[in-house]
Amino acid sequence: MSIHINANPDDIAETVLMPGDPMRAKWAAETFLEDAVQVNSTRGMLGFTGTWKGQRVTIHGSGMGMPTLSIYVNELIRDFGAKTLLRIGSCGAMQEHVSLRDIVLPQTASSISTPSSSIFRDVNFAPVADFAMLRAADNAARVLGVTPHIGGIYSSDTFYDERPDLNEQLTRHGCLAVEMETAELYTLAARYSVRALTVLTVSDHLLTEESLPSEERETSFRDMIQIALTAAFADAS
Repeated sequence: MSIHINANPDDIAETVLMPGDPMRAKWAAETFLEDAVQVNSTRGMLGFTGTWKGQRVTIHGSGMGMPTLSIYVNELIRDFGAKTLLRIGSCGAMQEHVSLRDIVLPQTASSISTPSSSIFRDVNFAPVADFAMLRAADNAARVLGVTPHIGGIYSSDTFYDERPDLNEQLTRHGCLAVEMETAELYTLAARYSVRALTVLTVSDHLLTEESLPSEERETSFRDMIQIALTAAFADAS
């Protein structure tokens, strides 16, 4: 048990999928896992552990933004022995060739600041995905008939952004999409020598101002979760 996770040490699997929304964690556990059991509810942040194709998996909410995700990732690694962490979430596209419902696999994540920024002082640390899982996710997506976008994204520490100039420069430099968690996830994975990958579904578009209707999101998110689970256990297959 830790400060924010009221689970026993054996309740958490070594592989953890992390959607931002705790209710999405519940939906994903009920949809993809067998014998899923709720293992956390502290402060309304839900976590569930079950099995997928015989492999033990925990699906645990991360909350919105890097500070909240940082709390849960630190505790999952330090207190419960998590070794593979995959963020599954939505993002806003920043390139014309990236469309609604597309899958984005971030190879790296830029940011203005993260909860870890003070550690590096003058260094702009470049956090990156686990390459083996990135490659496995690319293969898994193509098996599903999906061609993912692989490259850099931007992890913002603000949701209601008022920096159109920054967005223009990020788009100019090929940034695929914006979300709010990956830069810190990848940084913590490097710090603790564990594996991390983010798999994203495009739900909004900053250039066209399109948005994916809520009733259509579930189908797109199913592909994302399937890709994440397959990538997590590619070495075991």
